[in-house]
Amino acid sequence: MGIDETIDRAFAPVAKAFSDVIFFSIRVGETDLQLIVLWLVLGAAFFTVYLRFINVRGFMHALRLVRGDYTDGSDPGEVSHFQALATAISGTVGVGNIAHVAVAISVGGPGAAFWMWIAGLLGMASKFAECTLGVKYRRENPDGSVSGGPMFYLDRGLAERNWPRLGRAMAIYYAVCIIIGTLGVGSMFQSNQAYVQFVNVTGGDTSFFATRGWFFGVLLSAIVGVVIVGGIRSIARVAGRLVPFMALLYIACGLFVILANASEIPRAFGQIVTGAFTPRGTTGGMLGVLILGFRRAAFSNEAGIGSSSVAHSAVRTGEPITEGFVALLEPFIDTIIVCSITALVITVTVYDPDLPFEGMSGVELTSSAFASVIPWFPIPLAIVVMLFAYSTMIAWSYYGLEGWIYLFGPARRTKLTYNAIFCVSVVLGCTTRLGTILDFSDAMIFAMALANMLGLYFLAPVVRSELASYQARLASGEIAPKR
Repeated sequence: MGIDETIDRAFAPVAKAFSDVIFFSIRVGETDLQLIVLWLVLGAAFFTVYLRFINVRGFMHALRLVRGDYTDGSDPGEVSHFQALATAISGTVGVGNIAHVAVAISVGGPGAAFWMWIAGLLGMASKFAECTLGVKYRRENPDGSVSGGPMFYLDRGLAERNWPRLGRAMAIYYAVCIIIGTLGVGSMFQSNQAYVQFVNVTGGDTSFFATRGWFFGVLLSAIVGVVIVGGIRSIARVAGRLVPFMALLYIACGLFVILANASEIPRAFGQIVTGAFTPRGTTGGMLGVLILGFRRAAFSNEAGIGSSSVAHSAVRTGEPITEGFVALLEPFIDTIIVCSITALVITVTVYDPDLPFEGMSGVELTSSAFASVIPWFPIPLAIVVMLFAYSTMIAWSYYGLEGWIYLFGPARRTKLTYNAIFCVSVVLGCTTRLGTILDFSDAMIFAMALANMLGLYFLAPVVRSELASYQARLASGEIAPKR
């Protein structure tokens, strides 16, 4: 029996049991509603109302902060607002933006995109809350680096509100989840997908790398290691260059396809809007397509999971609330812009409500849609997928590192130990059958939301107080643009 089979047989029952608990669902009509998705969406809706629609009224101020209008070079932190945003986006904009949207449309029709938009808009508010707290309760380490994220605001924030034991327990739980989840979904899955795409564009079964996954893994691990060993500053510099390039490349190709079918645009928007309320497909009516859209959006932008606040916590600022403003742009870019490009490309090209997709779904469906206008697009799409996978790896390596630091301390040896483990997992992803491991680590990622959202509710008054204070000083002129 091979090692893959041994791992599957020994670990599969535990992984399945844990996954069943995290992704527990109830039957609503003809559709399964996963309670973890409901937990995330209700949290996003709560903060949208509680913070008085900050996702709308704070949008323009967020753009000014990213542009650097209020930046003070003497503020504590390690990276700029733009670099923090780029790092966080590199962790969310990935294969899911290409594959998950296609899955949603293939199952529920274009109407699923409408509910993805709604979930994305709501998610801007919960992202605002968690990233504000990430900066407020971050910790400065002896070496001058900064550590932050849910582990720290659950611990320090709840202790401040006289719940120290609860906060410490939730923080440890979160740290364990993010470390395991990172090594699986943030590393092994991403390296596996990069390897598969690379083999596909270099000859498939005849490719030199087809039977040399270990070799590709070592090369990829080296490229990842060179970046992550430099910490958040190195990761942010790479993300700041890579994320705009890969996102603009995908968006530009998408817009080209959409404009090439300009006459179909009104019909596509019509199908998205009408399909949201009168869907055609196998989703179980309007409620089914709503649940499907919310689920794909929640899985894509990670609002409420808390992972992005780790990256945002390293920002240079003396005002925690400013990074909340910057962070609300993240679900907008991820879900409203990038996911919409995928949805429109599919809808204006290959979608026909009267014809099935003949088994196509995920990346294959998106590739087919692009290829209908750009025959050679599967090659650049493969490059985009590999870039998305790489950027996700370097961002999630930092998320896992901060969980590791919370548990074991910020010593240099501690950091090097984690980085070595992460690089080994990159190689394993290219050489191992991932089924059971990924089921477990994927569940770990969303298990983080249980503690994070609960902590956000407890600390919601802190966020609103910070917001009120900042806006009052902004209105009085005490806080003014630096340029």
